[in-house]
Amino acid sequence: MYCCHSRGMRADRLVSLVLLLRRHGRLSAATLARELEVSTRTVLRDIEALSAAGVPVYAERGRRGGFALLPGFRTELTGLSHDEALALLVAGSRRGAQVFGLGSALASAMLKVVDALPESYRDTASDAVARLLIDPQTDLLARRQESEEIPDSIVAAVRRAVFAGHKLRIRYAAAGRAAQWRTVDPIGLVTVREQGYLLATRSGADRTYRLSRLLAAEELAEPAQRPDRVDLDRAWQERSRQFRTGGESVVAEVRVDAARREELMGTALEVRDEESGSDGRLRLEVVFQDRRHAEWALWQLGTSAEALAPPWLRAALRQRAAAIAACYDTTAGS
Repeated sequence: MYCCHSRGMRADRLVSLVLLLRRHGRLSAATLARELEVSTRTVLRDIEALSAAGVPVYAERGRRGGFALLPGFRTELTGLSHDEALALLVAGSRRGAQVFGLGSALASAMLKVVDALPESYRDTASDAVARLLIDPQTDLLARRQESEEIPDSIVAAVRRAVFAGHKLRIRYAAAGRAAQWRTVDPIGLVTVREQGYLLATRSGADRTYRLSRLLAAEELAEPAQRPDRVDLDRAWQERSRQFRTGGESVVAEVRVDAARREELMGTALEVRDEESGSDGRLRLEVVFQDRRHAEWALWQLGTSAEALAPPWLRAALRQRAAAIAACYDTTAGS
């Protein structure tokens, strides 16, 4: 098993090495080692293996030397249209692959996509991708989205169990609780705003686990108890709905300026009812996660929104406003 896996890894690395040379022309052994995440000695062995297999790779001596392919050599890869390759390159720019531990595989795949393009528009596709930015790490207000760091060994075990349909043993630390071992039946993986989640069942009950809270994971040989097919989008929607309607959710009646409606919609869990008022403002029935969430969300909108109910929410916002006013009272002594 190990031997076959190692051979497969080396074959992938050899293809990646050829594609790197195709893409960049001449590269030093040190640069190739860095790109392939191996040692320089491994790169030299791979170069020898390629030469023995008939791939026309040669060494250039000197301070600016390195390895290169003979001009005109091209690997046989399936052809792609310009728009097909562009779509794959854009999809590859998203960071979901990093969450699921597929970052290096994605980089290798993108090299193959670029190499598969006809030479006549290979440069135009690369330039087009450079002009598209998908999900930047900061928004216009410089608020940073922090991606989660998950050990590759853990996410790889989870991924294998999901794809193979095997039970999974995990050591999970829920928020505010001590870590515990548990055995689950994995359903699928979801990434939302740089956060990865494992959808699973445990003793027949739906469970959702945040990948960053996994301290260990082990794929078991026992088959998972799960349906042969799954609609992951529907499963995620159902679990999201359960989350929104469970716990200490708060329903508030709010009057808001039409220009700030989308901002409120972006932070609320759900909008159950909406109508236009005679004053040009909108009247909404909004669901928040809890009291703290409701107070925070409406405070961000300032005078553009008014809480009409429940009474405790109006009182909480009034107290906040009074505290701020007192802080800036010009009649108070310094």
